[in-house]
Formats: sequence, C-alpha cells, structure tokens
Amino acid sequence: HRDFIKNMITGTSQAECAVLIVAAGTGEFEAGISKNGQTREHALLAFTLGVKQLIVGVNKMDSTEPPYSESRFEEIKKEVSSYIKKIGYNPAAVAFVPISGWHGDNMLEPSTKMPWFKGWNVERKEGKAEGKCLIEALDAILPPARPTDKALRLPLQDVYKIGGIGT
Repeated sequence: HRDFIKNMITGTSQAECAVLIVAAGTGEFEAGISKNGQTREHALLAFTLGVKQLIVGVNKMDSTEPPYSESRFEEIKKEVSSYIKKIGYNPAAVAFVPISGWHGDNMLEPSTKMPWFKGWNVERKEGKAEGKCLIEALDAILPPARPTDKALRLPLQDVYKIGGIGT
C-alpha cells in the first residue's frame, strides 16, 4: 500500500471530500490506527492537502466478533473521532457509517443486519444532514463555492512532450 501514496496525494490534492475506509476486523483496525498506520496517514494527508469534508466508512462489519457488532463500531468511531479531532477535523461534521462492502450492508440502503444503527448525522455551519447509508453521506457532500464570475482555471497534473507529433 505504501507504493500508492503518490497516487493518493495526486487525487486528494483536488478532492472536495475524503472517504476514509477503516477496517473493523480484529487486528486490522488496530494496525491502521497505530502510530505509523495508514488510517492515520491518509486522514492526516487529506487534511493537510486541504480536504475539508470527511466521511468515515467502518468496513468489514460482517467480520467483527460477533458479526455486525455495535460495540466494535462505537469503539472504532470513538478512537477515529479522537484522532481526526487532533489533526483538525470536527468529528460532529463527519458521517460515520458501519458498512460491509462485501455484502453491501449500509452501502445503498439500510441494512437489516444492523438494526442498532439509527443513522448518521452531521452538524456544520451550513446546516445539518442525516442519513442511514454511505450513498446518503456522499449525497450530503457540500459543493464548494466557485468564483464563476472570474476567469476559468484548470489544474494541471502532468505535461507530456511527444516528439514528432503535431510539430
């Protein structure tokens, strides 16, 4: 995964929102949130690169002990909230959604396997938003204010010089 940090930085530098996927499996979450873990690294990079909005998907809820464990979700939510607050995010403005990408739980519609999850809600100066699944959290992303009255600016990612073509 370390090989992809350059690509992650390239994409993140132009993003409006980051979706941080955290593995809920025993040992997996602990590895990601550890001192040099990727969960910490990706959250810090996103904030440092100016991504103001964050969604946290707590994935692999099907592989918790017991499966779809409310206490495991709450434990992860508490620890991730504490960390993202330290780096500059407001946890009250972050949607935390327990999901299982493998089974599709809470991705597009509320899961019957997590009746304890009453939904996420965020509070930000632009207003409140709430929902029960990941797609609704994505739909609640606020578009940035664009200076449409000013000249068009396009971000460049790379320049290629191909000899002999068009010259």
